[in-house]
Amino acid sequence: MKDHHIESKKRLEHILSAIENIEKFVKNETVETFIMNELLYQAVLYNFSVIGEAIIQVENEKLNKVDYPWYKLRSFRNMIAHEYFNIELRAVWLTIKNNLPELKSAINNVLINEF
Repeated sequence: MKDHHIESKKRLEHILSAIENIEKFVKNETVETFIMNELLYQAVLYNFSVIGEAIIQVENEKLNKVDYPWYKLRSFRNMIAHEYFNIELRAVWLTIKNNLPELKSAINNVLINEF
């Protein structure tokens, strides 16, 4: 039988790792180089998929203690998996630059306060 507490912690750590991968991948990039580099944006999208899948496995009781729109992570994962042909890479870039730091902070808050 799974220990949901331990499983949630592992999944949150996977999310942090995926965030750090994205940060590392785009560190010296511009929106233009990001869009032109298929290998790069595919790697970033994969890590966003990991984030969206992992968040599904985290206990809602833990997530609900931090004010963050967690459903957006699941929705983005579903878009990558099922609506990949509609992904706007400029929007992905803006998500990285504008939303990823807040997500990282939210994940760290859950880890600090719940584990």
